Amino acid sequence: MIVVPPEFALWRSRVDGAAGRAWVASLPELVERLCARWAVTVDEAPVRHGGLGLAVMVHRAGVPCVLKLSQEAGDEATALTAWNGHGAVRLFEATDGALLLERLDPHRTLHDIGLWKAAEVAGGLIRKLAVPAPTGLPCLDGIASSMAERLPPRQQALGSPVPSAWLDTARGFAADLPGGDVLVHADLHYGNVLAGSREPWLAVDPRAIRGCPEFSVPELMWTRADDVDVDSDTAVRRLLRTLVDAGGLDAEIAHGWAVARCVDYWLWGLEQGLTIDPARCERVLTALLG
Repeated sequence: MIVVPPEFALWRSRVDGAAGRAWVASLPELVERLCARWAVTVDEAPVRHGGLGLAVMVHRAGVPCVLKLSQEAGDEATALTAWNGHGAVRLFEATDGALLLERLDPHRTLHDIGLWKAAEVAGGLIRKLAVPAPTGLPCLDGIASSMAERLPPRQQALGSPVPSAWLDTARGFAADLPGGDVLVHADLHYGNVLAGSREPWLAVDPRAIRGCPEFSVPELMWTRADDVDVDSDTAVRRLLRTLVDAGGLDAEIAHGWAVARCVDYWLWGLEQGLTIDPARCERVLTALLG
């Protein structure tokens, strides 16, 4: 039996209410069933977690693996199958709500190296992961349309924290930017790139969509916005150029999605009661919009 970290149980309960509590309560029994089904044994290592799922360290036939439990495992399995270990963690088994993955080094991420080198690695991964999108994934066109429509009421409900000109600009970008048809890791941040042995750095935990690779850029900006130099506006713009150049991306599209997603995430952070991330988004937007 595994022990679900209390902070993870609390977060899923806060986000998903009764459904989240029920899912968390089912996890120990689910792990037991999957261990029998996939012939794996649980290690005596602590259970790790992110915002959406648990990672249980296991072995199969002497090979270290990770048993990941997530309510969003379906699209993740689709993406990992398409990448087939190229730039991303390798998938061994999948079923509803669970994945068996190769084990990477959970103690070494792109947060552990300098910002500019990390940005070069991450930009290169954006390009490497931009393969033809499998069918059935959420499309960026729909995501963008919903974003443009929902920004004003969310802004109003929060007391209009985002400058109105910035909100209007974000809505314009979300409505007008091209959708695209490649596979996109829509949750690509420095903590979701782990050190590996097959390749130096591999992406994990994809939120898979069908869209354009530039959609991955914004999160790589706000998640290390506190690491920029004293002249933060210049450094933020340099960070955008570094990601674009390393990934061979379209600079105007990347800029547009950086603005749109930073406004969207600023509001989301306030809706969740966060304080640090909205301030980071404001810093990025100040540099990009003035």
